[in-house]
Amino acid sequence: MKSIIIFITFCFSLSVYGQKASIDNKLFDGNKKVQSKDFIGAETDYRIAISKSKETPKSLYNLGNAQYGVSAYEEAAQQFYKTQKLAEAKSEKHAAFHNMGNVYMQKKEYAKAVEAYKSALRNNTKDDETRYNYALAKSLLEDEKNNQKSNNGDKSDQKSNNDDKNDQKNSQNEDQNKKSDSSNEEKNSDQKNEEEKNPKDSSENKKNRDSKEQQTPKKRNPGQLSPDQVKSLLQAMNNQEKKVQDKINAKKVKGKPLKNKKDW
Repeated sequence: MKSIIIFITFCFSLSVYGQKASIDNKLFDGNKKVQSKDFIGAETDYRIAISKSKETPKSLYNLGNAQYGVSAYEEAAQQFYKTQKLAEAKSEKHAAFHNMGNVYMQKKEYAKAVEAYKSALRNNTKDDETRYNYALAKSLLEDEKNNQKSNNGDKSDQKSNNDDKNDQKNSQNEDQNKKSDSSNEEKNSDQKNEEEKNPKDSSENKKNRDSKEQQTPKKRNPGQLSPDQVKSLLQAMNNQEKKVQDKINAKKVKGKPLKNKKDW
């Protein structure tokens, strides 16, 4: 019985050792592929290593680096976040926060990058690269804020200028309308006052206009005879016709004898 227990324990130990060796091999292979820029192959190896054991800061950190290499920044940020949560050593936390800051810099999320580098410096204040990245992130964040203020200021100035132009235009239109109304009122008032002062003149002017219209002869159409001309012409025609008739009658008297009796 005793020998059986020893045999089982020994077999189990060999299995764990073999599994650990397989995991280490995959991590090693992944590291080599990262160095040769084969980030996709490295990610595959790291995922296999993680699937064969529980997640560890080392395996998650390496997986994050591989994902960072293929610009999978969102996934890489998740791995670095898990790493700093599981890590116990400050050096591991510092590395995770530093790379998390790098991810946010790539995404141009400078406020998050500043916080990530700040957390990294809390775990290692002497890292010159982290300090440099922290200062750069702060500078870019400040520039971003200034640009936003400038853009907002430009938009505000543009709106203010447009409002001023519209107000000025409306004011000019109101002044022009007022001047036009005032001018019309003055004209109407002057005309009314003139009529009130000289009602007789106004009446006489009207009578004169009516008289002129009556006296002014109506214009005849070209070729139309006046009444006097028509009368003279008719008289001349009558006279001419009378002369002709007299001649005819004289001829009749000379050519025909008189009769003493009436015709039956």
